[in-house]
Amino acid sequence: MVLEPTASIGISASVLDEIVRRALAEDIGTGDVTTEAVVPAEAYAVARAVCKSNGILAGIPVAEAVFRTVDPEVLFQSFAKDGEWGTVGFTIFEVRGAARSLLIAERTALNFLQHLSGIATRTARCVGLVHGTKARIVDTRKTTPGLRVLEKYAVRVGGGCNHRFNLSDGILIKDNHIAAAGGIVEAVRRARKNAPHLLKIEVEATTLEQVQEALDAGADAILLDNMPPELLRQAVQLVAGRAVTEASGGITEENLREVAETGVDIISLGALTHSVEAMDISMSLTLVA
Repeated sequence: MVLEPTASIGISASVLDEIVRRALAEDIGTGDVTTEAVVPAEAYAVARAVCKSNGILAGIPVAEAVFRTVDPEVLFQSFAKDGEWGTVGFTIFEVRGAARSLLIAERTALNFLQHLSGIATRTARCVGLVHGTKARIVDTRKTTPGLRVLEKYAVRVGGGCNHRFNLSDGILIKDNHIAAAGGIVEAVRRARKNAPHLLKIEVEATTLEQVQEALDAGADAILLDNMPPELLRQAVQLVAGRAVTEASGGITEENLREVAETGVDIISLGALTHSVEAMDISMSLTLVA
């Protein structure tokens, strides 16, 4: 199977193929008994996916991969690219082929498209809220198991940035690591001694005292966890550019601007992926003689 669209989303064909096939196997089971029972094998159709709400589109190449995996003979025509704004009534794509194939692929294709578009839309909204500040909006590892590569892609489509993809991408010493190591200074010392020298070290802090400890220990970045805006501002002033500052925890769209105006470098939001509202998209099918 050829999946040319993968190049545009930075995912290898083999990875996308595995994700799509797993999703289809979950949805189809031993077969679509409804479609097989009521739709003639020879029926040919055209179907169109249409926006029922406004938002940033993401996952169109993934939807295409779903249809082509079900049936390589399906003709897929997109009328938009990922990252473009879709408005109510806009036709995102059109597919032509065996009616059975289109119906079998429908739900899985729309699930990906709706979910990823929802992530991109929320991310774009958050990026807009901090416009004019130095803060960058980044995601977290609070992603759907097995879909992280796609969800983090959708964050980028929405104008956000990616934090660690997995645990091997960087050292992030959090409260439980600090407790297990016996303190911030000792945790950072062990990290410097045992971890690859090219990895950055970030330390979680909930108080100004911990921020100072992290600075004294030589942390490259400090995660300011669940700090109210005024405390965040004091922490940023204390760091004074000696480390990257990241605000995380308790941040909503309502207080996002206030957090950004404290001067932090990064704002990480698990809500970009873990509780996003899917964009409303539907698909209608018409038989072709």
